[in-house]
Amino acid sequence: MKRLLDEAAKYLMNTYNRYPVVLVKGRGARVYGDDGKEYLDFVGGIAVNILGHCHPRVVVSIQKQAQRLLHVSNLYHIDSQIKLAKLLVENSFADRVFFCNSGAEANEAAIKLARKYANEHYGENRYEIITAYNSFHGRTMATITATGQEKIQKGFEPLLPGFKYVSFNDIDALHSAIDDRTCAVMLEPIQGEGGVKVPSQEYFKNVRTLCNEKGVLLILDEVQTGMGRTGRLFAYEHFGIEPDIMTLAKGLGGGVPIGAMLAKEHVASSFTPGSHASTFGGNPLVCQAAVATLETILEDDAFILKECARLGGYLKDKLYKLKEEFSGIIVDIRGIGLMVGVELTRECQPIVKACIEKGLLINCTAGTTLRFTPPLIITEEDIDTALDILADILWRLS
Repeated sequence: MKRLLDEAAKYLMNTYNRYPVVLVKGRGARVYGDDGKEYLDFVGGIAVNILGHCHPRVVVSIQKQAQRLLHVSNLYHIDSQIKLAKLLVENSFADRVFFCNSGAEANEAAIKLARKYANEHYGENRYEIITAYNSFHGRTMATITATGQEKIQKGFEPLLPGFKYVSFNDIDALHSAIDDRTCAVMLEPIQGEGGVKVPSQEYFKNVRTLCNEKGVLLILDEVQTGMGRTGRLFAYEHFGIEPDIMTLAKGLGGGVPIGAMLAKEHVASSFTPGSHASTFGGNPLVCQAAVATLETILEDDAFILKECARLGGYLKDKLYKLKEEFSGIIVDIRGIGLMVGVELTRECQPIVKACIEKGLLINCTAGTTLRFTPPLIITEEDIDTALDILADILWRLS
């Protein structure tokens, strides 16, 4: 391991604060280091490995597709891409899909589509997009500008013009911010990087009503919340609304890189040949993996989604018991399904490191929030194991 860590320090750009672990294998909810150590994974590639590591159905689909066709251009039709688009449309609000390679690219596509639509219907002066403070939408120039966090934007100025920010879960602030330049409102149903912040049930209904009244598009960034993470296929279903545009990535490919931007017909029609493109977007290999992932989630009357909701409740119940025991450390518990945040009274990086030493991978977000995004195939026994490790560490801290 030391040789690999030395070579990483020598050859890789220093863009990540990596932990001194080299992961080489994964099965289900567990991964293994090059030294053979086993880790229970409650990070899941940051909500990517929705079916766990190396799910047999996804692996076999990749193997078969790799023997047939790896890549062709979007100058031609691709069978697995068409199948995936059909599955997404038939199981969502949307009428059309554009495929790309990541969440940031999906959000770039959404930003472009919203501006193109507004330009065609209202003129060139309607281009502004309102996002929320503490949001996260990606690392490209447009998406760091859309991200309402100064720490993400610092050093990359001047930022792209045409964005403004409001407080999340504050409908009055949003109402005040919309003007005749506003073309869209772009929000995460749950702010993941912002600390797993869940809005009130009424908030998104009011946002949808406001957007309708003002003729403004509603974009939902479901890069982290989509694909069953919250116990519904898409998080917007919890709030009783539909967006005009939605973005997906992370869990969509079951572990391979793919993004998607979905939209209703009247909005999607603003994209015409030449408007937007991606060389690798929706290539045969990743689309076949995504088809296998989505079909697995939906089969058996969406059993996996129901289990996600049930196990999310089980996880939160156990965490509330920990909160009673460690009230001086745990401030709040929030989340939906298997996207759960535990806010602490202190920085959580030392706790994350201690968990790694004991064989548990969890994640720290917003400085003081532990984020749990295990695969949807997690078990009660896995949850018990993870929280026993966390309890032991909190006991030592207290």
